[in-house]
Amino acid sequence: MNCKTTRRTFLAAGAAITGSFAGSHLLRRSVKASNPSHFPPASMPERVLGKTGVRVPLLGLGGAGQTPLSWEGSEQAAIAIIEWALQLGIRYFDTAASYGPSEDYLGKVLPAHRQQIFLASKTGARDRDGAWRDLERSLQRLKTDYLDLWQFHHVSFKEELDRIFDKQGAVQALEEAKQQKIVRFSGITGHHEPSVISEGLRRFSFDTTLISLNAADAHHPRPFAATVLPVAQQKNVGVIAMKVPAYGRLFSSGALEGMHQAMGYTLSLPGVHCCVIAAETIAQLEHNIEVAKAFQPLSATEMAAIEKQTATSWQENTFFRAWT
Repeated sequence: MNCKTTRRTFLAAGAAITGSFAGSHLLRRSVKASNPSHFPPASMPERVLGKTGVRVPLLGLGGAGQTPLSWEGSEQAAIAIIEWALQLGIRYFDTAASYGPSEDYLGKVLPAHRQQIFLASKTGARDRDGAWRDLERSLQRLKTDYLDLWQFHHVSFKEELDRIFDKQGAVQALEEAKQQKIVRFSGITGHHEPSVISEGLRRFSFDTTLISLNAADAHHPRPFAATVLPVAQQKNVGVIAMKVPAYGRLFSSGALEGMHQAMGYTLSLPGVHCCVIAAETIAQLEHNIEVAKAFQPLSATEMAAIEKQTATSWQENTFFRAWT
């Protein structure tokens, strides 16, 4: 059975299970959903996300890490954070097929707001069939008929790029999904090796990249900012920053004073459009949003001062670079 037949079977089953969309509806979107001008104003500063033409708030909500959104048995806490994020102006929601119950939790809240949000998910599969399975499951869990952004997740090695762009690679599923209007934009993400992400941007016309960007990573022998941002700017790729506070270690280590420095530094890097940060509590979410609302680009002197603060502790704050 080929993937297209599997897809038809999935569409019929998905409609019966969720009652939220019919199979034929999955192959089309409304004009409103595909028109960036209908993206609503947010309560925080916005930027155009590169070649997508879509305006997104500076801060999006991350669906993994130190957050109930990715914890089993934390549905009540997760839903409270998602609902409050919407109330406070979050319009960008980031998740992935591998983030535990994250997609399920988001699917309990976001469908009623689907036309007003930018919804991103990811696949860790490198082959066409595996990527299709992830996409179908993501749509079913999120109770939506399309993704605004679908990304190849945590690409760490050149060999993975070779598999993705093979004749039966995941890029085939991506191109088919875009043709069928199930996916609007494509992206590549990574926190291990910046040269691999740059090579991915050169090989394929991705719309976005989600990469690790913080003041500690600036001291790494192979920093993401210096390696990836010039390529992204050249190709007008939307840049989304992650690992901004290094899971809070930039604060607990005493390297930085707080989120105002961490987020201020990352959002002031040339070519960065927004960031996604998870929230463990409502209070943490509120604080992050207040910092995003108050953001003003930092001067070169201020950026240098923040980098100096992380110079002696960069290794403990770039631990994620070892993940593959």
